Formats: sequence, C-alpha cells, structure tokens
Amino acid sequence: MKVHVDMSICLLHGQCVIAAPEIFSFDDAGGLVWVAEIDEVQAGDAEAASDACPEQAIVLG
Repeated sequence: MKVHVDMSICLLHGQCVIAAPEIFSFDDAGGLVWVAEIDEVQAGDAEAASDACPEQAIVLG
C-alpha cells in the first residue's frame, strides 16, 4: 500500500504520528515524514492515521 500526505493541506497536528508512529514522525526541523510504501500488516494503522487526520490529508492507495 502506498502512503502519501498532501502537504498543501496538512497543518501538522500530529494525529497521524500518535495513531501510527511506525509510519509517521516529525523530523528534527518539525516537518512530517512518513514511510511511502507499507505492507499489509501496517495497513490498519495507516487507515487509523488517515481517519484521525483533521484535514484528511493522508491518501492511501
């Protein structure tokens, strides 16, 4: 599964980091980073992170 974050609408609330810390994190500069390709074991966590995003900026495919 592919993971993408639309950074044009992401406001860095960090709900994805809380929901799926193995997929999403903040770098030292405070920017959001994520794993672009995940396996099916991580799919549930990615979906939970997507659901938790206030801006719905996470795109899974």
